[in-house]
Amino acid sequence: METILDARAIQDLLPHRYPFLLVDRIVELVPRERIVGIKQVSMGEPFFQGHFPGVPVMPGVLVIEALAQVGAILALREIADRDRKLVLFSGINNARFRHPVFPGDTLVLEVTALRVGSRVQRMRGEAKVDGKLVAEAEIMSVVADRDSALNA
Repeated sequence: METILDARAIQDLLPHRYPFLLVDRIVELVPRERIVGIKQVSMGEPFFQGHFPGVPVMPGVLVIEALAQVGAILALREIADRDRKLVLFSGINNARFRHPVFPGDTLVLEVTALRVGSRVQRMRGEAKVDGKLVAEAEIMSVVADRDSALNA
């Protein structure tokens, strides 16, 4: 898979940083329609220390967060003044967890835009490992000014 956006380019778009940046690269991108990101899940992830000792499983909420981050990249690329914006989670519908994610897995994060507006986003995400669906959800978010989000 060809890398369209690497870790540095992703960090230029998203405010997230380690340990909460959950996407390593973008491998497919159709503006305003679809995006595919990759997360290499390693044993060094801090959440594996307690989830679960002896049986490390990536928390499902973090798989959904990874999908949301990929969706935020799709949305932010369309916003001219994106350095002054934040994409904030506003809702999750129909989230399903089909299979656990383990250290060593390559998480493929596919997000399709259902509604991309200047303020409100609605997307459908699917997370897969080895082509097998591990999680899915409909994700809603709002685009907010960073300054007003800090003063809310």
